[in-house]
Amino acid sequence: MSNDAATAIPALDSLQGARPDAPVHGLGASLPSADAPAKAAGTFPYAADLWAEGLLWAALLRSPHPHARIVSVDTSAAAAMPGVRAVVTHADVPGDPSYGRKVADRPVFAHELVRHHGEAIAAVAADHPDTARLAAAAIAVEYEVLEPVTDPEKAFAAEPLHPDGNLIRHIPLRYGDPEAAGEVVVEGLYRIGRQDPAPIGAEAGLAVPRPDGGVDLYTASTDPHTDRDLAAACFGLAPDQVKVVVTGVPGATGDREDPGFQIPLGLLALRTGCPVKLAATREESFLGHAHRHPTLLRYRHHADAEGRLVKVEAQILLDAGAYADSSAESLAAAVSFACGPYVVPHAFVEGWAVRTNNPPSGHVRGEGALQVCAAYEAQMDKLALELGVDPAELRLRNALATGDILPTGQTVTCPAPVAELLVAVRDAPLPALPKDTPEDDWLLPGGPEGAGEPGAVRRGVGYALGMVHMLGAEGADEVSTATVKVHDGRATVLCAAVETGQGFTTLARQIVQDTLGIDEVHVAPVDTDQPPAGPAAHGRHTWVSGGAVERAAKMVRTQLLQPLAHKFGMSTELLQITDGKITSYDGVLSTTVMETLEGKELWATAQCRPHPTEPLDAGGQGDAFVGLAFCAIRAVVDVDVELGSVRVVEMAVAQDVGRVLNPAQLAARIEAGVTMGVGAALTENLRTPRGLVRHPDLTGYPLPTALDAPDVRIVKLVEERDVVAPFGAKPASAVPVVTSPAAVAAAVRAATGRPVNRLPIRPQAAVAAPRG
Repeated sequence: MSNDAATAIPALDSLQGARPDAPVHGLGASLPSADAPAKAAGTFPYAADLWAEGLLWAALLRSPHPHARIVSVDTSAAAAMPGVRAVVTHADVPGDPSYGRKVADRPVFAHELVRHHGEAIAAVAADHPDTARLAAAAIAVEYEVLEPVTDPEKAFAAEPLHPDGNLIRHIPLRYGDPEAAGEVVVEGLYRIGRQDPAPIGAEAGLAVPRPDGGVDLYTASTDPHTDRDLAAACFGLAPDQVKVVVTGVPGATGDREDPGFQIPLGLLALRTGCPVKLAATREESFLGHAHRHPTLLRYRHHADAEGRLVKVEAQILLDAGAYADSSAESLAAAVSFACGPYVVPHAFVEGWAVRTNNPPSGHVRGEGALQVCAAYEAQMDKLALELGVDPAELRLRNALATGDILPTGQTVTCPAPVAELLVAVRDAPLPALPKDTPEDDWLLPGGPEGAGEPGAVRRGVGYALGMVHMLGAEGADEVSTATVKVHDGRATVLCAAVETGQGFTTLARQIVQDTLGIDEVHVAPVDTDQPPAGPAAHGRHTWVSGGAVERAAKMVRTQLLQPLAHKFGMSTELLQITDGKITSYDGVLSTTVMETLEGKELWATAQCRPHPTEPLDAGGQGDAFVGLAFCAIRAVVDVDVELGSVRVVEMAVAQDVGRVLNPAQLAARIEAGVTMGVGAALTENLRTPRGLVRHPDLTGYPLPTALDAPDVRIVKLVEERDVVAPFGAKPASAVPVVTSPAAVAAAVRAATGRPVNRLPIRPQAAVAAPRG
């Protein structure tokens, strides 16, 4: 962020803790992460750094074909190699041969058919990692290569790629009058590419066999209890015979670790009786883990002469790749939010998720919502152009608000300050125009070595509104359990919520500090011996796990205050804890928390479960979501209209956050979300011609660097608390990811006059349209 922005915008001042009255601990403070020093010093325990006595190394053999019949697998040469301790294939899986978080349709090892490039065929354990890799390469597999189905539109008529068929889910949403029509109609066809979550650090794991015949898995799981249950079923063991210990998570924007290597790792440990470790290469990560769904979208918007929406018609096709994973849930989000944060009286949306022979798709931050946001915002720009209305003004005329009804029939009961957010970014000062001087040539699209000329650069300004849902949806049982213990003046929090970079461990410390007045708070490492807390997605740990920590802390608070209240003949509600001191309402009682705790050990366990939701019915109707969060972004871009290169100058963000719990952490989450969205808009697309993953590395898959990251100006944070959420807070990072690509595309449209109907934006799409 620029220094000018930091001094000019009050919202940003508060995020950076610049207010004189900003607390130093507890909720509202910019408390730093407890593990930051260890990460900076390189001593943080990542899975790739783990070691055990008698360690073996694992390697996987992966298919070079996207679709093939397996005629035979010969492991004899690999097994005979010196140093090889075990080779396992499909025949060696003692339990369920397939797994899946929602649908158990993905085999541990392919055995009859290969359904995507890079699918695991076998695994090897050896004394040295090089030996393991050589042995895996020595496994002889005879394939009958089949024609891959890579076009999701052709999957409907293609031969079934899986016993469950090619159609994973179909959602027909019907809302209003199908005969309704507007005076103005615009149509569009849009394509969204395959974004990879590109997790920081190697995907790695260590499996250690146990004396009772079970196994412990050390991995950076973001959903340890589900991973444990999946692995136990494949191992043929009871869940209590498998323990998942969460190691340090380098960062996650989706499912951090692929169960497709965790399960083979455990099988090898059980087979050899030795600890087995695997550290995946970046190529293996690209081949194995799930990506954002490539999506094809067709839209038709109807509006009256004033630009008010009358009807939205859409078709949404998600490419799920070879297996179902979370595609059904992603499709529900895409269909439900297909009209965006706008009032639409009539909506008719068809959504499908289908299997192909492309790499698997799954949970990546903002899944489903990002794809439709890019399409419906492009439609709003087309409508504004057709009507001759300012794009921001058109959006304001249709903005959703609290009390309005979504096309799913669900009433928006949470705060929905959509218009307020849009006005904030619209009215924020624009950045200065680039200077045509040699010393500022790095400002040109393409950087200091770019070939562009200043005279070919045009500036564009675009707007986008986005929305996401909070927590799970469609009846998901969102529950988390936490325990708070206090002993010797120190508090410990036990909760299986995984810290993935979203700041849960810091939040848990802040909650206990706020509730109990204890500065020293430790959050225990996560493993599956603790009660489940669910996956780290959709802001659920802030809401559900944070809510559980708060309830447990309040129970401990009652235990702490009850003796004092009884002694002075008053209720605990008449006592308060502030800055480590306990005082009564009338000032008669005044003591410190530490004095009151002396010699005591207190603890409590509590659960948090939000109000239930329901699945969408046959017409796409139902109260499917616990809550919603919204964002408005104004993008400013410079485009070299001769070369088609794009530089994102600034992203002005206004966001509906409910309540700021950690200002510095919130700013970092918004900046990171915007940057991830810029990657989806301009550079990130895992290319898979004929189903083959092309250039599966960070050279062939360009992530935004520090030079590509725009100036992110947080111009407004709306702190209208959601009354049903603990603390009133909303998720922070998913909605800027969803909104950013649409805003960048809108700005490029404004600069070039091109329709920009594909993400990421290719250079030829950013070359200016001919004038006249």
